[in-house]
Amino acid sequence: MTSETRQTLGRIGIWSGALRGSGTDDAGRKAIAEAVAELEELGYGTLWLGGNPSPDDAVAVLAATRTVTVATGILSIWEHTAEEVAARIAALDAGERERFVLGLGVSHGLLAPQYAKPYSAMVAYLDALDAATASSGGGRRVLAALGPKMLKLAADRASGAHPYLVTTEHTAEAREALGPDALLAPEVSVVLDTDLDRARTTARNMLSLYLKLPNYTNNLLRLGFSESDFEEGGSVRLLDGLFALGDAERVRARTREYFDAGADHVALQVLTAEEGGAGLPRPEWRELAEVFGDEL
Repeated sequence: MTSETRQTLGRIGIWSGALRGSGTDDAGRKAIAEAVAELEELGYGTLWLGGNPSPDDAVAVLAATRTVTVATGILSIWEHTAEEVAARIAALDAGERERFVLGLGVSHGLLAPQYAKPYSAMVAYLDALDAATASSGGGRRVLAALGPKMLKLAADRASGAHPYLVTTEHTAEAREALGPDALLAPEVSVVLDTDLDRARTTARNMLSLYLKLPNYTNNLLRLGFSESDFEEGGSVRLLDGLFALGDAERVRARTREYFDAGADHVALQVLTAEEGGAGLPRPEWRELAEVFGDEL
């Protein structure tokens, strides 16, 4: 099932919190439907719905597309019960279910008041999910894993891992922890801007939230960064380790570094200076599709 899931995801995907339709109006949902239809036409393998999407968010994107894989990146186990998620997956028609990948994560204490014992909570959630229905089995799910224990769980109880905000060094370590057979699909944030000072400002605007979350900072410390790298929105060393900055060719080269480190699939999150980087950057998605070409 892992090789099948690898093929389903393709090599390059798009990760975007703006693909979540919940909380928006009819015009917003129409814009999302048009955007995902174009992303499918451009040839991206997977559309990752970022920022704690609901099952209904994924259903809406599945309905607006025909062939592309749709994944949650990630759905918080604190916000949606296993029974609710299993029932929503079971309600999909067979074709939609084959195109859906359930990405699960434990979120963060700052964002989820009920956060406690994240590893044990994830194990219990997977147990409940498996008990509810076979349709949500391990071959169609990935875990937002950073540390060794969660990576092992991702290999044992899911197709693999979908790490967020990681370096190529983490990707190499994750591949070793997962073993050769599990899926590894990291997110990589992109700023298409040849003015590197300006690109780093855009990256820092996005990174500021994550530097408040211990799950990420602890992981970065394990990777050899220091507390000083977190000051003033992130050092140049930190930004250059976490982001793909520059023109589209540079983004392609950085993406290859993740593949060389052991990734099977890379989910690109495009950041822009406009709208706080949270909109639908369709021109940038087109530019990346053109430079990746047959690699999609």
